[in-house]
Amino acid sequence: MPYISTRDAHRPPKTLAFDEVLLAGLAPDGGLYVPTAWPRLDADALASLRGKSYAEIAIAVMTPFLDGTIAPADFRRMAEDSYRDFDDPAVAPLKELGQGLYLLELFHGPTLAFKDFALQLVGRLFDHVLKKRRTRVTIVGATSGDTGSAAIAGCRGSDAVDIFMLYPKGRISDVQRRQMTTVDAPNVHAIAVEGTFDDCQDLVKAMFADVRFRGEMHLSAVNSINWARIMAQIVYYVSAALALGGPKQAIGFSVPTGNFGNVFAAHAARHMGLPMAQLVIGSNRNDILARFFNTGAMTIGTVEPSYSPSMDIQVSSNFERLFFELKRGDAAAVAAALTEFRRTGTLPVSRAEWQEAASLFGAARVDDAGTLAEIAATFKATGIVLDPHSAVAVAAARALRHDPAVPMVALATAHPAKFADAVEKAIGTKPTMPARLAALMHLPERAPELPNDLAAIQDFVRRHARAPAGVPT
Repeated sequence: MPYISTRDAHRPPKTLAFDEVLLAGLAPDGGLYVPTAWPRLDADALASLRGKSYAEIAIAVMTPFLDGTIAPADFRRMAEDSYRDFDDPAVAPLKELGQGLYLLELFHGPTLAFKDFALQLVGRLFDHVLKKRRTRVTIVGATSGDTGSAAIAGCRGSDAVDIFMLYPKGRISDVQRRQMTTVDAPNVHAIAVEGTFDDCQDLVKAMFADVRFRGEMHLSAVNSINWARIMAQIVYYVSAALALGGPKQAIGFSVPTGNFGNVFAAHAARHMGLPMAQLVIGSNRNDILARFFNTGAMTIGTVEPSYSPSMDIQVSSNFERLFFELKRGDAAAVAAALTEFRRTGTLPVSRAEWQEAASLFGAARVDDAGTLAEIAATFKATGIVLDPHSAVAVAAARALRHDPAVPMVALATAHPAKFADAVEKAIGTKPTMPARLAALMHLPERAPELPNDLAAIQDFVRRHARAPAGVPT
């Protein structure tokens, strides 16, 4: 199963193996890597996974994407190790909220957010491939909150990786910031950037677009632009569906979405054969995705701070993977449309393309008032405390659910203690601080502040990478 870039207009396009895509992250032409075909899990294959451990399901779902580039025994070891440090034996447990609405808890990993499901594995994949190649990489990434801490947790202490995470100064929660800035490891650098998440994301893309810098530093990425992230996130959709009667029973999912990576993983699971009755996108006040799926217009607005900061995004990078499908794999058309999007702020989409997209996804906007109301209502009805992002998913599920007889799963993407102020505003008390987080509040922080300036960021990376990239480890 080779991979191609969404912007490679050559005929035939250049193909890469999984391990090459893992290390590259973003394609040299600025596109995102996608598989040339989707592996299929038919009803019998899915049914055979029912009752298996999360790691066993993960191995079965992801192995076809590796295409033989990693030995089965090595991948099994990495998968089993990745989910060993989760504090619930089910790894991704389900809780019923009532009337067939379920909460999929994805916050039992080391950094208490859904990003751990992918990045615990991706860190191990990087180490394995780099050691085999006797080389090293410099990871640069942008985070709106949870990706940074999860990536750092997955890569800290690695001899083969230096990691630089850019985050928007003052626009993530204190806990999210401290999970990055208190890590005392020579290969870890969290950088506060004067600007928004979209600014941070643009800086990362600009570093990859600088061919000389990219080659000099051997850049790689662990944001959801890296295909391995999407691959690993497919697993919990399969796991949840099996627990609720799949594949005989189709399941609906509601996903709080900013950068479109998590919900695209659900779409990938659907491509692989997982029956889905409905796939709902929950947006906050930064509602570019909800506006597109409901009206057909994708127009960039101003990023507005919200109670769900990880979704404070106006440019959803992973939408490009869906757009590539809507364009029937026409990479030249994708590249031209995205250039126009950046130039004018509006993505050119035909009515037919929008109608196809709207047939695949529903979308709802949940503003700050609605977010707090959902946290309060769910707590009053069930005693369960939602974080603001999870509340967006639950509210969107309630708003758009088609059939009450069909199970609907809302994704709980972060522990409520990571957003204690918003929770307290909703229910009058702060959530209990887990032991994993309590110590953070007393540790010293390392947080250099840099301007929204490409040259300044590149200079910092050059000066703080431990050794020239490409030097054997």
